[in-house]
Amino acid sequence: MFKPKVPTMPQPTGLITRPTVVEPTAVVQHTPPGPAPLTVPTTAARPTVQLTPGSVVALVGGGAAVVLVVGAVLVSMLLAVAITGASVAICALVIRSLITSAAQHR
Repeated sequence: MFKPKVPTMPQPTGLITRPTVVEPTAVVQHTPPGPAPLTVPTTAARPTVQLTPGSVVALVGGGAAVVLVVGAVLVSMLLAVAITGASVAICALVIRSLITSAAQHR
């Protein structure tokens, strides 16, 4: 009763495939060609970003606008949740009051 029994599997389940035979192949070493001449990498001609005072003001203003909009959305969502919770609590109080007053009038 207290000795565990290991279950035995009479037949294996699933597909049984025979092992594949791997035959050795000859290893051929190639001699590498001589050293390649060193080339100096050229830089691609692409424009660099230059921040002017006007563009810095625009970036700061845009970032501030994004922060204000996201903050307003989050505050409005929090306010909506608070109003919904308060209204559900008031509804629960009214329903409880109606149930208790109906039980007292019987």
